[in-house]
Amino acid sequence: MKAVLQRVSRASVSVGGQAVSAIGRGLLVLVGVAEGDGEPEARWMAEKTANLRIFEDDAGKMNLSVLEAGGEVLAVSQFTLLADARKGRRPGFSGAAAPEAAEAMYSRFAELLKQQGCPVKQGVFQEHMQVSLVNDGPVTIVLDSPVSGGQQG
Repeated sequence: MKAVLQRVSRASVSVGGQAVSAIGRGLLVLVGVAEGDGEPEARWMAEKTANLRIFEDDAGKMNLSVLEAGGEVLAVSQFTLLADARKGRRPGFSGAAAPEAAEAMYSRFAELLKQQGCPVKQGVFQEHMQVSLVNDGPVTIVLDSPVSGGQQG
């Protein structure tokens, strides 16, 4: 499982010009599910996302998690995070999970975030989305689960 966490002042998702989800201060999390990802990867990713200390405290140090900062999470599925562009000019996506498995793990990730105490909103799986954000910092972190698709990451 791979995720890109962006600390945001606000973020939103639209589909076909219609607003679907929006958050204020918090994290926009782009989520890619690899072939073979399961419960361990989703749990690790949710725990790491909820508790990673990338929000500033009163002293201006990155010492607070999204939970401690009182932020929200907007989770957006993005299979293109699993692109392999090492060869040729067209990325390959053979490492990405099949849509049914990916949707289940993406939904499970969101549910596990909620269980951690995060207010979570989501994009729409397998839809063409327009994602808007105001990156705060900017702070952008790329996470790879320790076990992804049966490989060490």
